[in-house]
Amino acid sequence: MSTAAIEARLTRLWETPKTLLGFVGTVDHKTLGKRYIITALAFMIIGGLEALILRVQLAHANNSLLLPEHYDQIFSMHGSLMIFWYASPILSGFAVYLVPLMCGARDLAFPRLNAFTYYTFLFSGILVYSSSMWEQGPNAGWFSYVPYTTQHYSPHMGMDFWNVALLLLTISTIGAAINFIVTILRHRAPGMTVGRMPLFLYSTLTASFVSLFGLPALTVANIELELERRWHFRFFDVAHGGKALLWQNTFWFFGHPWVYIVFLPATGMISMMLPVFSRRPIVGYYYIAASTVLTGLTGFGVWWHHMFITGVNQLAMSFFSAASMTISLFTAVQVIAWIVTIWKGRPVMTTAMYFAVAFIALIVIGGLDGVITAVVPVDWQLNDTYWVVAHIHYVLVGANLFPVFAAIYYWYPKMSGRMLNETLGKVSFWLMIVGFNLAFFTMHILGVEGMPRRIYTYVSGLGFSHLNLVISIGAFILAFGILLTLINAIVSLRIGAYAGKNPWQADSLEWSTESPPPPYGSVHLPTVTTRHPLWDEHDEEEDPEGERILDQGRCTFSTTWIDAKPFALARMPNDSILPAGAAFWLVIAGYAFVFSHDWYFLFFMLLAGATVAAWLGTPAERELP
Repeated sequence: MSTAAIEARLTRLWETPKTLLGFVGTVDHKTLGKRYIITALAFMIIGGLEALILRVQLAHANNSLLLPEHYDQIFSMHGSLMIFWYASPILSGFAVYLVPLMCGARDLAFPRLNAFTYYTFLFSGILVYSSSMWEQGPNAGWFSYVPYTTQHYSPHMGMDFWNVALLLLTISTIGAAINFIVTILRHRAPGMTVGRMPLFLYSTLTASFVSLFGLPALTVANIELELERRWHFRFFDVAHGGKALLWQNTFWFFGHPWVYIVFLPATGMISMMLPVFSRRPIVGYYYIAASTVLTGLTGFGVWWHHMFITGVNQLAMSFFSAASMTISLFTAVQVIAWIVTIWKGRPVMTTAMYFAVAFIALIVIGGLDGVITAVVPVDWQLNDTYWVVAHIHYVLVGANLFPVFAAIYYWYPKMSGRMLNETLGKVSFWLMIVGFNLAFFTMHILGVEGMPRRIYTYVSGLGFSHLNLVISIGAFILAFGILLTLINAIVSLRIGAYAGKNPWQADSLEWSTESPPPPYGSVHLPTVTTRHPLWDEHDEEEDPEGERILDQGRCTFSTTWIDAKPFALARMPNDSILPAGAAFWLVIAGYAFVFSHDWYFLFFMLLAGATVAAWLGTPAERELP
């Protein structure tokens, strides 16, 4: 059979029908990955607009643009959208798109679960944001401390929307984590041993395990809070034997590992890009891989450093203070490896490289912030000031937004087949880096000056006005820089230069396919002999007997998790609207619960369960003539 005939057969087997049912029911990881990215960027835009409203309110003293309640709701939605519905999902989007291509597989291990997790993520964001339609948005910050969030102090439905939406998002995130773990451990290309895995796979794998063990704590916290709000359980009521600190302990046991869920995959992206634009292999591969894993493990031992002012005993504070300082060492190992890679290479300063280098500088600043606040007496002084706001933005925005934009400029040609405009990209970069530091570095000074966080206005004469005006100007410059990249992406879809297979001369397997890749990925499932498959002399798709075409059904290789030796064929399911249907019934059940329609809630939960059962019972793949 000719190559053209094989490609046509594989296309018929893997391509999603171009119909409405095909649009809703696709399980193609490339399509779903792009949807994840676009949806997360949409939430980022909404959260960013909310941030600009907050900065207008705080630009000068005694401003009355927002009422206190409106400020609290916008502030809470801004934090929740950025942390929960942007920072992690956008990294999941890149992973959904790239992990199978980097592994040399045809799709993720569980394609229908992939579709379900996307729709659950989308609907959970719609659910939490729709609370504004009833002017009852969450109003207690993204951390929602009790007792402020109990029924007595927060009687409207805002916290119910928040709790239920986070429960749905947790289902999505844990499902995606399981998918990434199984794909990376069981569907790597033959020969891609654990010592040859791209570093992005290490970071995604580590973040997925952290999600698996960290997110149940958030689920428990949300359920306990909702039980207390709806049926007067006493988990947090001190007068009836509850513990107010139970929420903080449970939430931060999840919350600090979450920092690494939104940070580690970004470091993996940087470790993929820097060698390409430095024109040499990464320095310290094994040290970076080990540091990534150790960061994820140690992240579970630092949650109490958010609670140094709660009166815990000195020995406990010493332990968590030491753990908080120790974890910075693992990031330092990666930073040193990145700097040496650039130093020993021949850097090509593309827009992606600009963002990557800026990330290194920003994570150093954010890391030093973290070390400073790990010192208990210093934390006592800086807690609940704008210093903490500055720190969280350097860690969660500087260490997430800049790698994400580097990734957009790096992988956009692969996803779209078009190149982004480099000149416009560099203008966007300089606006973003100047605006970011103008806004958030100034917050350090404001924090030392003593301005508390979470206040909707302040009186004149305290010395805060000029610094707040500078911060607000920086925020608008940053927003304009982001806007330029979004315009660049939209315009380049039509008029950007054609990318070709591998415009950057990169080394990893995703660049061996066409841009954008065909539905099936590679005609011949690739084999790997080194850590840099496209930089060695081995032909990854050499298959004279056609043994790795696998065109008799939707199949990919299952391989051993250490040595990546093939031992079975994994059969992949075809498209189905049932995962989207299950997610839809879940969110309708969520609305029923929020509005206290308990029988409707039970009905739609049963309907969601029946839809999942039908999805699991449908044929795995369609027949191909």
